[in-house]
Amino acid sequence: MRTDKNDITDDDFQKFREYFYRKTGIDFDLAKRYFVDRRLLERIEATNSGSFRTYFNKLRLEASGLELQQLTNLMTINETYFAREEYQFEALVNSLLPDLIKRKTDTKPIRIWCIPSSSGEEAYTVAMFLLERWPGINKWDVEIISSDIDTGILIKARAGRYSARSVHHLPRTWLQKYFRPIKDEFQISDELREAVEFTRVNLAAPADTRSYRNFDVIFCRNLLIYFDDVSRKAAAETFFDALNPGGFLCLGHSESMSRISSIYTVRKFPSAIVYQKPLESR
Repeated sequence: MRTDKNDITDDDFQKFREYFYRKTGIDFDLAKRYFVDRRLLERIEATNSGSFRTYFNKLRLEASGLELQQLTNLMTINETYFAREEYQFEALVNSLLPDLIKRKTDTKPIRIWCIPSSSGEEAYTVAMFLLERWPGINKWDVEIISSDIDTGILIKARAGRYSARSVHHLPRTWLQKYFRPIKDEFQISDELREAVEFTRVNLAAPADTRSYRNFDVIFCRNLLIYFDDVSRKAAAETFFDALNPGGFLCLGHSESMSRISSIYTVRKFPSAIVYQKPLESR
């Protein structure tokens, strides 16, 4: 069934925009109109809905939420690569973990949360930096959890197969050590795949994030730029609740907590500025 592009009116777009924002915290401004329209039309055709109105009713009323998940998978942007903004991984092994270890009084695992996961490059990069650059890995147990709202991209993350472009910034020795070439792609090692747990989480849904607690470091990079001020503040508070006192939050290079919330302490380390949950917090 072919659907005409003009079937999605300005009013339709606004209704969808408000609905999707309530469900995911992601706000599409008018500059993203073409991107949103194309994906809505794709799902209208795939579900034989015939019109935006029919499709939108299905989206809102479907009890299972499967269509909302399908659409969310299409609407989320998963553009990343290994060792992206490498300076923060350097800060992790050279500054954040040593700072945490000095204060650690128990033998519980160090917990690191990467959100959004995308196709796993960030979480696997964390694992490689720990193995290659942090002597403490021989003494401390580390749990790495990587979460995303997109269930399709999590399947790809668990599979751990990447293009040459994705691994381009990795040292050659790491590429040879942790990957196996398959035709024109690279399969990550089972050792690293087993080191990361991938989970589906909607950051805008308190029921999803409630069980995510006791993290020492959170990487949330290049996500908040897609949120509006209200959603950014809510995300900042979610991460605050998820962190242990003294835990660290790492944002993307173009993101700043100072414009979102004052609940964190700014910490300046040689290779990165990060945000810390105050030690006296609970």
